[in-house]
Amino acid sequence: MGSASASYRGRRYPVEVISHCVWPYHRFPLSFREVEELMLQRGVIVSCETARRWCATFGRACADGPRRRRPRTGGTWHLDEVFVKVNGALKYLWRAVDQEGNGLDILVRDRRGKATARRFFRRLMRKTRAVPRVVVTDELRSYGAVHREVMPSVEHRSHKGLSNRAENSHQPTRRRERAMKGFRSAGAAQRSLAAFSGISPHFRPRRHLMSAHGYRAETTVRFAIREQITGVAGRPTTA
Repeated sequence: MGSASASYRGRRYPVEVISHCVWPYHRFPLSFREVEELMLQRGVIVSCETARRWCATFGRACADGPRRRRPRTGGTWHLDEVFVKVNGALKYLWRAVDQEGNGLDILVRDRRGKATARRFFRRLMRKTRAVPRVVVTDELRSYGAVHREVMPSVEHRSHKGLSNRAENSHQPTRRRERAMKGFRSAGAAQRSLAAFSGISPHFRPRRHLMSAHGYRAETTVRFAIREQITGVAGRPTTA
């Protein structure tokens, strides 16, 4: 049993119930009240506040598990930043994905200047433990300045039309933002979106490139990985 599954010990509800609350919230743009309703349909009484606490506690571990099991990070990184609403104020959400669309990291900050770009670049290299072959960004000048400072040997491609992959990766976040009707704090936005960006793509393989049989087989494998991460796999079942 890994550290993620060990943290479920001593809880009132079994790991199967907790993980089934955490998964749909981060997989689909649901509210906590909708998760409460889904659990009630299954005969499990869980309040929306309990679901919120479980997602805050276990969401990050459930997101990091699939990320660690992925193949090595791709050599092309796409970076982009968009506005998100936090407690009525606009903040910047920085995001990085590789050439396959796999999320590398996100960062929520007040500004999008050179200092924030530097922090994001260094955070990415620390988290992935890798240096890309190519970095693709829009024409924000902060990217170019920090690129020359932090990773001058890496090729940098800067053009508005080249960052489509990163821009497309914001779409699920927009749906999550609408479901939550904004975020209450920058920290809450960082925690929620970090978990959402790790869990949701794991269950969204590139369907348009697969046959129906291949898609079902791949999704089954990804569900098995989720069960291994949470510790559900191998647990005895009750009649």
